Amino acid sequence: MSGARVLTLDLGTSATKAALWCGGRLAGIARAPVPTAHPHPGWAEQAPPAWWSSVVDACAELRDREPREYADIDAVCFSATRESFALFDDALQPLRAGVLWSDRRAADVASKLGDATEFRARTGVVLNGACCAAKIVWVATHEPERFRAARWLLAPRDWVVARLTGDVVTEPTLESRTGCSSLAGERTGGATDIAGSRLPSVVPTTALLRVADGPGAVALGLRPGAAVIPGAGDRACEVLGTGATPDAVMVSWGTTTNVSVPHPGPLQDLPSLAAVSRGALGGFVVEAGLSASGAALAWLARLTGLHHDELLARASTDSLPGARGVVALPWFNGARAPFWRADARAAFIDLTSAHGPADLTRAVVEAVAIDVARCVDLLAPKAGALVLAGGGAGVALWRATVGAAAARPTVRRRHDDAASVGARLVAAAALDEALDVDVLNPVVDVEEPDADLGDVLATRRARSDDAARAILDISD
Repeated sequence: MSGARVLTLDLGTSATKAALWCGGRLAGIARAPVPTAHPHPGWAEQAPPAWWSSVVDACAELRDREPREYADIDAVCFSATRESFALFDDALQPLRAGVLWSDRRAADVASKLGDATEFRARTGVVLNGACCAAKIVWVATHEPERFRAARWLLAPRDWVVARLTGDVVTEPTLESRTGCSSLAGERTGGATDIAGSRLPSVVPTTALLRVADGPGAVALGLRPGAAVIPGAGDRACEVLGTGATPDAVMVSWGTTTNVSVPHPGPLQDLPSLAAVSRGALGGFVVEAGLSASGAALAWLARLTGLHHDELLARASTDSLPGARGVVALPWFNGARAPFWRADARAAFIDLTSAHGPADLTRAVVEAVAIDVARCVDLLAPKAGALVLAGGGAGVALWRATVGAAAARPTVRRRHDDAASVGARLVAAAALDEALDVDVLNPVVDVEEPDADLGDVLATRRARSDDAARAILDISD
């Protein structure tokens, strides 16, 4: 097939993005929000009906804007958030709220799943209270009647695919982030035994399913028989969509920030310093996911009453490099990479009454950039560049700050929404199309690091290192 019309659906934590591709051309993109509830400290939940309604709303907006192109879609392919799940009955009706990747409720059961070092070596997943496997055990332990009543335990993407096709399946990139299987694809371990037959079968990332004639097709305006391709997890798609390599590592700013490096394998050659998942079209992805970036600014926006974009604008004009002395530790969801401490919490240090929203915002941006630099030093110390993705790629302050903190050039491609680009490339592989990332998403800018800003951030990093060691009780 050549020049297919493909709908990519990126099911993110805070929003669903629907993108329409006519061959290799992006014809339009729309997004719809997904609200998150925090019923208890450390908990993060979403209502599964909101997952579906966000897909319906994003597709409706896209259909209204591009009616002719949308009317003849050949295939749907997904990029999806990982490590989130909900319980469903045999009719695919939800039995409880979905538990998100950022949820921290399961600290008390994580240790029961085994030694953390062995667990990471076997599954590629960091074992702590945020681990998906630990949260599966938590739900089974604390809500046994509801868990026994469940027929399926599904990620948001897998539920949406099931509603569209009638096929209850998952694929290797999402499966590899659950902690319920080894990196070789073998399901094993305590959480797997507990989940049992509730886990869906695994099909290839490029499997060709079909839109069923029913309410799902009607709701999304899709013709029955159109191809449905499971696609891959968001990080695996972003690695594809940015053309990342071991020399040009992917850095994505979204709800959180992630540093990802593709690795060809084999299994015995994978590093043990970070999380590892399966790659979308083969190989693996070595990952260092941070705690919060966009989510931290969303918190500041709620606190100050200022819009996210206004905060960033003020940080650029009303603060200075170094955030006028403020140091942030934006660990709103625990200190993830490179510290891996789910029990940590966020903090601002050296804050005075003279500081305001601009300084706090700049401190968060600098803190995330410093954590990115730490992760790059850990995962790919010889990397020559950072290739940027996500909403932050369009923010000049972020590009300058992360490049200076890591002392590396930043590369920006035409489409910042690299997850959608990656999903389009997965669809191309499934449909036997000849599409290349450099044609689909060419490089449009390379920005060299600012040495003076780098000197300021080196000082900030030293102060941040001291604060992190003290708060996390890390000895040298």
